[in-house]
Amino acid sequence: MGDILNAFLSVCKTIGIADVLDMLLLSYLLFKCFKLVKETRAQQLVKGIGILVVAYLIADIIGLKTMSFILKNIFQWGILAIIIMFQPELRRILEKLGRTKLVDLSSVFNSSDSEYGDESWAKAIDVIGNSVYELAATATGALIVCERQTRLGEQIDTGTILNCTPSEAVLGNIFFPNTPLHDGAVIMRDGMILAAGCFLPKPQKEELINKQLGSRHRAAIGMSENSDAIVIVVSEETGTVSVAEDGELTRGYTKDSLKKLLRNRLMPEKPSSQKKDKKPFAEKVRSKWKKDA
Repeated sequence: MGDILNAFLSVCKTIGIADVLDMLLLSYLLFKCFKLVKETRAQQLVKGIGILVVAYLIADIIGLKTMSFILKNIFQWGILAIIIMFQPELRRILEKLGRTKLVDLSSVFNSSDSEYGDESWAKAIDVIGNSVYELAATATGALIVCERQTRLGEQIDTGTILNCTPSEAVLGNIFFPNTPLHDGAVIMRDGMILAAGCFLPKPQKEELINKQLGSRHRAAIGMSENSDAIVIVVSEETGTVSVAEDGELTRGYTKDSLKKLLRNRLMPEKPSSQKKDKKPFAEKVRSKWKKDA
């Protein structure tokens, strides 16, 4: 321990002001880049890269020569692969850099962290179910995206930021015909309406989709293919309620069945091992006393 402490102190003595500034700047850039990644689909890609790094370290320690060789060669092309995989995110950063003034450079990487958990969806799910039911009754077209783990920062940037508490009145006004935001999608995060009037990506194989489906249904399928979001669609022609998930569209939902689906997806129940015993302490003592007696 003494040798380790002496080595650490000797290294600290060689650190100058330039080194401190270098470390602070690098830490700041890494922190901002991490926050930016959290707002996009790149979050899942970063996790995959992390898994490959861990696999390479384990293979190298254990002595798996073949696996080490394969992973090492994969990492040699890693920079090119990152550029290809993160092309939309990198383009987004460069575009912002070109439009941003020098004094506002720190805002390029700004992103908001989630302050709420799954429980914040409890009230929002009831509002969504009631609103969708009212919109379906009048055959008013609607498109609602419920964000989950995959951040939808790219789609949010195409719309108008609202960041408001959901209600039947708010959703009714957004999707009221001929209003500025009624054609786009509403994106909800942590039970809040984050943005409206958003544009969603097209499906990967649009030619295979039923031609009877309109632009809203196609946008819903495309969004569900590119993320793990739950996308709710109200048909403007028939008032039918549909849900897109994992690139598949299911139709014919009622108010109750829609609420049940949203609770299962957005508020999954914890395993029984994680549930706390809510039996009062006095009742526990009484039951134990009866057993002993």
